[in-house]
Amino acid sequence: MTTAAQWLEGARPRTLPAAVAPVLVGSGAAAAADGARPARAVLALVVALALQVGVNYANDYSDGVRGTDAHRGLGGPGPLRLVGGGVATPRAVKAAALACFGVAALAGLVLAVLTTLWLVVLGAVMIAAAWGYTGGARPYGYRGFGEVSVFVFFGLVAVLGTTYVQVERLTWAALGGGVACGALACAILVTNNLRDIPTDVGSGKRTLAVVLGDRRTRLLYPALVSVAFVMALALGAVTGWALLALLAAPLARGPVLLVLRGALGRDLVPVLRDTGMLQLAFGLLLAVGLSLA
Repeated sequence: MTTAAQWLEGARPRTLPAAVAPVLVGSGAAAAADGARPARAVLALVVALALQVGVNYANDYSDGVRGTDAHRGLGGPGPLRLVGGGVATPRAVKAAALACFGVAALAGLVLAVLTTLWLVVLGAVMIAAAWGYTGGARPYGYRGFGEVSVFVFFGLVAVLGTTYVQVERLTWAALGGGVACGALACAILVTNNLRDIPTDVGSGKRTLAVVLGDRRTRLLYPALVSVAFVMALALGAVTGWALLALLAAPLARGPVLLVLRGALGRDLVPVLRDTGMLQLAFGLLLAVGLSLA
């Protein structure tokens, strides 16, 4: 019997800032446009969180049934693998993923009815992308395109979408915030894939980290973090309050140094945690700054 604690760990809560931060920034951009609507922001948050947890369960299921996680078991680096660790059946994990996608679809449908039905099409594309990351006959996450998807959907789409459902138009502040959030979300994925290079190579999973190799992946991580702060500076030219996001910079020092100094395996787990906290702090500060514009 899978315990509630195991289901929670399998949901990979350290990745949830990648869902929360874009909604915060998108709401800040909406406030800057004098159109913040808290109820719609909450619905956008439900969509983001449900998609994030859903894709985590979907990845657990797909990697598990493919055998990618078979050698990791219960003692491997990183979060618990429900299927790969034999903790839950593939059927149960797949059902959990589909249930999360259902919640996201329902909340998204409400937003579509309130704004434009074109959001239904966007929502379908997002769910298909979430499943296709490691699922299906040709998972794109196995071909080095995971970071592209994360940048688009957990950066640009999440921030711009959150702003749009509140003010029903797009803004430059939302675009800049989307780039920043997308870069930090990619940094989380890059850390995860850097940690898993040895096991992914053994299983034939060609993530971007596998393609780039250890050294170049370690350089990519601080580059992505830097992009976020460059975007904060750019937004500061529009409103000085956006520079509040720079207060999150000290949180980047620890994880960047760990990556550059060659941390491996379990030693990269704190980088995942700290990058998530960096993204959350950055998103909150930028959201506050934009809302004060």
